[in-house]
Amino acid sequence: MKLFFALTLFLLSHLMQAQYTQQIRGTVVDQVLKEPLAGATISISTGQKTLTDAEGNFRFKELPVGTYRIEVTVTGFKAAILDNIAVNSGKEVVLTIPLEAEIKTEQEVIIRANSKKNKPLNDMSAVSARAFTVEETQRYAAAVNDPLRMATAFPGVLANDDGNNNIIIRGNAPTGLLWKMEGMDIPSPNHFTQPGLSGGGISILSSQLLANSDFVTAAFAAEYGNALSGVFDLKLRKGNNEKKEYSLQAGVLGLNAAAEGPFSKKYKGSYLVNYRYSTLTLLNKMGILADNNTTNFQDLSYNIYLPTQKLGNFTVFGFGGLSDQVFEPARDSTKWESRSDRYRSDFFSNTGMSGITHSILVNSKLRVNTAIGTSFTKIGYDEDFTEDDLSLRKTFIDQYSTRNLLFNTTLYYKFSKQWNMRAGIILKGIHYKFFRRSPDHEDEPLREKLNQQGNTSTQQAFAQWQFKPSNSIIFNAGLHFLRLAHNHTSSLEPRLSAKWNISRRSSIAAGYGLHSQIQTLNVYFAQQELADGSMFMPNKNLDLTRAHHYVLSYNYRLAKNTQLKTEIYYQQLFHVPVATADSSTLSTLNIEYDYITDPLVNKGKGRNYGMEISLERYLQDNFYLTLSNSFYQSKYTAADGVERNTRFNGQYIITLITGKDFVSDRKAKTFGINIKTIMAGGLRTTPIDLAASQQQGYTVYREKEAFSEQNPAYFRTDLRLSMKWNRRHHTSILSIDFQNLTNRLNIFNQYYDKDKNKIVNSYQTGLIPVLNYKVEF
Repeated sequence: MKLFFALTLFLLSHLMQAQYTQQIRGTVVDQVLKEPLAGATISISTGQKTLTDAEGNFRFKELPVGTYRIEVTVTGFKAAILDNIAVNSGKEVVLTIPLEAEIKTEQEVIIRANSKKNKPLNDMSAVSARAFTVEETQRYAAAVNDPLRMATAFPGVLANDDGNNNIIIRGNAPTGLLWKMEGMDIPSPNHFTQPGLSGGGISILSSQLLANSDFVTAAFAAEYGNALSGVFDLKLRKGNNEKKEYSLQAGVLGLNAAAEGPFSKKYKGSYLVNYRYSTLTLLNKMGILADNNTTNFQDLSYNIYLPTQKLGNFTVFGFGGLSDQVFEPARDSTKWESRSDRYRSDFFSNTGMSGITHSILVNSKLRVNTAIGTSFTKIGYDEDFTEDDLSLRKTFIDQYSTRNLLFNTTLYYKFSKQWNMRAGIILKGIHYKFFRRSPDHEDEPLREKLNQQGNTSTQQAFAQWQFKPSNSIIFNAGLHFLRLAHNHTSSLEPRLSAKWNISRRSSIAAGYGLHSQIQTLNVYFAQQELADGSMFMPNKNLDLTRAHHYVLSYNYRLAKNTQLKTEIYYQQLFHVPVATADSSTLSTLNIEYDYITDPLVNKGKGRNYGMEISLERYLQDNFYLTLSNSFYQSKYTAADGVERNTRFNGQYIITLITGKDFVSDRKAKTFGINIKTIMAGGLRTTPIDLAASQQQGYTVYREKEAFSEQNPAYFRTDLRLSMKWNRRHHTSILSIDFQNLTNRLNIFNQYYDKDKNKIVNSYQTGLIPVLNYKVEF
């Protein structure tokens, strides 16, 4: 018996002292050509060191769970530091670490390694650009693994509506954002997206699939085209090529499963696939969505890596999302509280893409990346009004469909450590089909406003150069060309930027770019009926919208993990489509959701200018904090020649994000609390003429006073609570995000309700709890 108790105590003691372990491994590569670097020294915060092998690979085995600091050094390259590398028991950490070439000058300079958190992956993005990590999409309160919702934590970015993830960047409409994935232009990767918009209800992409990526808000590098407000340049993570790993997730937003692993032990290729299904039934039962509102969506995303010995590396990747939402009015008319309760609607939005990329290192100076793919978007909206006798009257029909063939190739050439060049072409073949029947005003007969199908294409080309006269100075210059075959409109756009690292603590950067964007494609095919009954398309020959971007930024590192950044910008928009009537105030710069079918002409202007100041303390000692202030003006001029506020001129955005992890002694448990608070000026509105609305029976605006009024200030606080458990061979995370914790009802817009005979406010969403459980093994 004594032996039994002694053995029991020994085993318990052993278990209490046991630490769960995992490994960190990865590859060190040249920043420009992505060529593996052999002989690099990798140091980790435990004091361990190792060297990369002939293929640039390194490995640290059996590391206790926790966070680590990694430093990489190799002759001829600047040292690099990676802070806060999180190691959990359920998944290996696999890193790709690019190193920047060191420039030799006459005077020897000692370069000390610094952690450059948020430095963009694209080395030709010198201003208004930052990298974001997968960890940020998971950590930030209410980001729920969504890059767009995560981006609202950055300076100058605001959500257009709590009910979706469309974003306003520096006063620009949500239509101006470009999405790229693995170098290819892609359609909006969001469920419930609408024609021309960059967002939707929720992201199709899973954080399981994404690698660290870039977000750019002005003066884009020359490789980015057909965008005015911003760029999401997404990179995909390769699956684990040594062991199989899985992830299962269940929560309010549905069920999610991911799998990754090698094809065989002898082959370095890998697969990574993720699937999600949701009905949002829980939100219906919690009363957040109405009982007569049925919402479903599902998505699949994947990345398959296929390396070869001599023919380069191939990847097959893609995503697809299906989503639909049906609203059925109550059959009991006594439950109708407003006119909007009488509408039946059926909305679906399906989108996806698939591509194949090939990358080959031709020689020590040249790499060529080529990609081919296809994408599609199919969106439909059908609406009926329920009469007093419960019969249905058709009030709106809209169908939008595009199918695209994609091709692009990019050459990376490294003349020397000081000079390198990047050039490429981006081609897209488009098949389109558009149809719309809608009334001019509420309760009026439907009219056909769009009914076209056909083919067109876009062509883009770019070339950009980078010159580094020293380790502290960088110059970038380039040209971008964009052409729309439909009406032969085109634009040649210069891009310039420079950065000077004044000292180890401070840097200054400046950028300029001319940028252009094609109109939402169906705008070109809007129909107008002539007196003889024939149809013509007044917008067929619309030009591209253009903008000059000017940016100046200053960075100062206050402490090891704390920096102060200031950026001022000016955006001058021209060739903006506006209504043809001389007295009209309509401009495409104010597009919020719908696209415009009115006759347009490229005579409008606009300007966005402001200053952003942010104080950012990166994650250190399990604590981080960012306070950002944006002060801006957003103006437009329509055909009447009067400069007015745009819809999106809120004038200020103040954002605070912070969080703290509380880690147990053995680091097996971590409790996290993360908060995000946003205070911003309300969006602009046009006053409603109540008397005219009552007379006409529908909402009549005072167009001469367009956007002269402002909604009350927008305020929202989000809270995320999480608990992580590391166990032998698996990690589990339980989390709950409280979106709009204070349940503040921010005003969305106003309209005239014919049944109530008065002006009614519509509000954004209130408190939404998002519960989630995830296990990795």
